[in-house]
Amino acid sequence: MAAALPLPRPGPRDPAPVTIAILPVSRSLIASVRPPLPWIPSGGARGYHEPAVRRVLILTASYGSGHNAAARCLVRAFERERCAVTVVDHFGELVSPLFERASRALYYAMLRRAPLLWSIGYALGDWMASDSPLALGVTRLGARRLAALLESLWPDAVVTTHATPATAMSSLVAQGRRTPPHTSVVTDFVAHSQWIARHIDCYCVAADEVKHEFIARGIPAQRIVVTGMPVREEFAEPVDPAAARAALGLSDRAPVVLAMAGSRGSLGRLPDVARALDAVERPLQGLLVCGHDRYLKRKLERLTDGTRVRTLGYTDDVRRLMVAADLLVTKAGGLTLAEATAAELPVLAYGSLPGQERRNERFAARAGIGLVPRSYLELVHLLDRALGDPDLLERLRARIRRVRRPDATQRIVAAVLELLERPVRLP
Repeated sequence: MAAALPLPRPGPRDPAPVTIAILPVSRSLIASVRPPLPWIPSGGARGYHEPAVRRVLILTASYGSGHNAAARCLVRAFERERCAVTVVDHFGELVSPLFERASRALYYAMLRRAPLLWSIGYALGDWMASDSPLALGVTRLGARRLAALLESLWPDAVVTTHATPATAMSSLVAQGRRTPPHTSVVTDFVAHSQWIARHIDCYCVAADEVKHEFIARGIPAQRIVVTGMPVREEFAEPVDPAAARAALGLSDRAPVVLAMAGSRGSLGRLPDVARALDAVERPLQGLLVCGHDRYLKRKLERLTDGTRVRTLGYTDDVRRLMVAADLLVTKAGGLTLAEATAAELPVLAYGSLPGQERRNERFAARAGIGLVPRSYLELVHLLDRALGDPDLLERLRARIRRVRRPDATQRIVAAVLELLERPVRLP
């Protein structure tokens, strides 16, 4: 198990501090870590002061890839602001490793074999408040160990990228415990009840529409900041599409369709997309990204053998793929939509999972940044239509420019640090 002590606070002539990023953190750290210098509350939100090196605790979860990806983006951004960061998997470290593994396996099994059950569970969760007795204490999971972790690390700010640690933090405030300022980073384009709790200091949301949904559910507008969703810093850097295509061995003579289904490609419907691309009679170049699923990659390689479509495995260079593409076919994961908007890439949302991804689809359709086929035949039709109508793609890009926030990660960090400057807010 890995453990690390916080860096000593620098003196006037010491070099700038370095971020500490730990994922996961060992249980022994929770019990043993203490700041190297005495800590004396001297104001700030709920009694926390502003130290020479600001300590930030990020709580995440491994259900899907978006929560951890958001946490990793934030670590790098906080580093640039001279912060020391600890990242903790809430379920794996503060609840139980066994519970985390079992519940994650159940989550993916439901998505693959019984998506209707997940859809019903998601709807029920949205129907009840996060602190409802009907929730059976699920939203308070890990709160006891979280309290111990806060006493051990004494962070100056807490950032959560998953709903459960966010509501667990709120429950500690409700119990009268002293806690640092807490920012909840919402990693979907929706306002779901399980993200909402009375004692969250700041919500960072992806779009104005999401802010309006939170306000409609009773959250004061001053607690909500429209920052966008965290994406990697390279999405804010200009890239030449022609250079990206050349690096990928693609031609400038035919449009490029990129298809993805998250890091677990088998949760999407990439075989359908492969067949649809082959069925479209217009010139095109297809790229299918399978993630970590080797079985799916072999299956797609057989399907696309001798066609205009190339099959890829997992890649970290999503930015280059998106810059090279004219159209993205994907299930509507929050992170994928955020990256596509940052890259100004129109989306065909297909094969989305029930629950949050279907709600993300709805956002994309209402915002006019994507098209949503409901069947395989409609997918073929919309592919043909989009590739044959450059004006349609340009209209989609124009709408994307209104909502894109490639600097979202920096905005979130600014919101977190600004929260440290506010006067005390009583629970």
